[in-house]
Amino acid sequence: MLKVKDGKKKDIGRGLVRMDPVDMDRLGLSDGEIVEIKGSRRTPVRLLAADHDDCGQGALFLDGLTRGNAGVALDDRISVHKVVVDFAFEIAIRPLTTMHLLEKDLDPSGLKEKLSGLPVINGDRIRLVLGGGRDCDFQVTSTKPGGSVMISPASELIVEKPSAGAKSDKATYKDVGGLSNQLQRIREMIELPLRFPQAFLRLGVEPPKGVLLYGPPGTGKTVIAKAVANETDAWFTHISGPEIIGKYYGESEQRLREVFEEAQAHAPSIIFIDEIDAIAPKREEMGGEKQVERRVVAQLLALMDGLQARGQIVVIAATNLPNTLDPALRRPGRFDREIAVPIPDRRGREEILQIHTRGMPLARDVDLIRIAEVTHGFVGADLEALAKEAAMAALRGIMPSIDFEDFQVPYDHLRTMEIDMKNFTAALREVEPSAIREVFVERPNVTWQDVGGLDEVTEELREAVQWPMEHGDVFRRFRISPPRGIMLHGKSGTGKTLLVKALARESGANYISVKGPSLMSRFVGESERAIREVFRKAKQAAPSLLCFDEIESLVPVRGRDSGAASQFTERVISQFLSEMSGLDEMDGVVVLGTTDRIDLIDPALFSAGRFDMVLELPMPDHDGRKEIFQIHLQEKPMADDVDIDALAKATEGASGGDIAMICRTATTAAVREYIRAGETGEPLVESRHFAAVLEKRGRKTSSATEK
Repeated sequence: MLKVKDGKKKDIGRGLVRMDPVDMDRLGLSDGEIVEIKGSRRTPVRLLAADHDDCGQGALFLDGLTRGNAGVALDDRISVHKVVVDFAFEIAIRPLTTMHLLEKDLDPSGLKEKLSGLPVINGDRIRLVLGGGRDCDFQVTSTKPGGSVMISPASELIVEKPSAGAKSDKATYKDVGGLSNQLQRIREMIELPLRFPQAFLRLGVEPPKGVLLYGPPGTGKTVIAKAVANETDAWFTHISGPEIIGKYYGESEQRLREVFEEAQAHAPSIIFIDEIDAIAPKREEMGGEKQVERRVVAQLLALMDGLQARGQIVVIAATNLPNTLDPALRRPGRFDREIAVPIPDRRGREEILQIHTRGMPLARDVDLIRIAEVTHGFVGADLEALAKEAAMAALRGIMPSIDFEDFQVPYDHLRTMEIDMKNFTAALREVEPSAIREVFVERPNVTWQDVGGLDEVTEELREAVQWPMEHGDVFRRFRISPPRGIMLHGKSGTGKTLLVKALARESGANYISVKGPSLMSRFVGESERAIREVFRKAKQAAPSLLCFDEIESLVPVRGRDSGAASQFTERVISQFLSEMSGLDEMDGVVVLGTTDRIDLIDPALFSAGRFDMVLELPMPDHDGRKEIFQIHLQEKPMADDVDIDALAKATEGASGGDIAMICRTATTAAVREYIRAGETGEPLVESRHFAAVLEKRGRKTSSATEK
């Protein structure tokens, strides 16, 4: 007897189970052998050795499909038996789907090719990938001979018609990616009370009754609830918050009572309330006209923990606005545990991509690890949309071969269709991360090669920001925390914003740009709320660079103003300081501020834990100016008489922004001459164009000096 553990995602639908090689030797079993496993029913599987990390647990690793065939759940005990498996002479299968199937999809010869070598028994459920990368489940309805058999190329395959109303949309734990810790906690709360109520009776305690799932939209709250219901084999009902509200007096409360009464009749059961904030907001914030909502909240409180026991019913609720719920709901006895469903990290995104692409015909050049690395801020729903958009990009490639009059796609095209890395790259341009859609987020196209004359500052920024993201394990080993805030100051045009963009591009982090004045509002509390939202979005989009441009307008020195203006400034600065101090829990967020008037910024921002690093960007020296000229002129058609070294000498005291303007103006003059000459000859930017620009600049500089 072995304990059932969750199998690998790559094994789903392949009839494979994995066992510790030590247990295999003890039982006299060999790698690749066909055995029968038995829970509430028996099913044949192919046995493989477990990975090294999974050894020593006395467990058998099964995917959700095989667990359903064996009639077991996670952590159950299952027995393994040797069996003699014959080849099937005849096997009949029936699709378990209501989706439209092409005739070619149900071609027995094509299906038999996919099923060859699979061990089955009458009643088993099998999963196949059909044309277009679609998953479809089939039920084995009969086999000849009976018992455990193996499908071979010589077997006669009979495909029956789909039964009316059949569907195969049951979610399992394998359909949830990147949330292993959350799933484990939910299983403790829900599976144990539903499956082992006698354990709680023995301990003399009431089992937990409710779980509140909260997190951004699209992170998988509903999928978790469906997976738990299917894995526990409990009766499941779903409530959408707004549909409870009725127009007649007492109708809303009656609908809520009926849901709980129906759940009691089918106990053990799970009630899932989606968008619970719509029916249970804070009562003290409701106006006098919202009597219906007040009564609904009171009815829900009574049903969850009233005078009448609700029996073996677990309530799962989901919301992305947990702070708007009535406080009476958020206590033990109603919602015993609150579980945050976060935005997935890189490993979580890789798992989710594997789930959504497991039925897709991927080309060999598709690198899911690379896609996971560049999809910061993407939730599960975004990654699903990304996979769909990549499939649509692949479909556009065969559009010329589609006969729109006959509504037919050549089957040969369907069989050879693949989704390659170019399709995913195109999809990334179309799909935006929903977690940070409300703020201005961009992926800059500036690299370190576009920054000249700032080698020392560039190196310090790399060490402070890029290294902790790329070598986090080294920083943890040395017990050192990277700086949370970096202030860049210097004269206008020295390249502060350019540096931040290059840093965001090279580090692979999301770049969130915030203009200081844009957060200001004339309404009391709105500016503070805007600051909180910006920091919250930066945390959701981690790793991210939150850049405040012209930060002196947002956090000026306190005490200089008087009256209402002073109170407003005090509130905004206090909110900003509190958000900066709370960054210890916001791993992966670096705040950058840029200013050319550092003397106007409140000194409290430069204390430890806020802006730990202050970097001054100097005016470029001769070598720096020469490097900046080379960057701006490297792709322009230059005449041989242009001397970059002479240009660097002639621009003493110029900033990087001034040099960029000089190059742009000289090039514009060359373009003007070329067009007026009728576009004849070779288009070149010559030394005289630069001389004219420098002469004009010199006149402006001397005029400004005289004034």
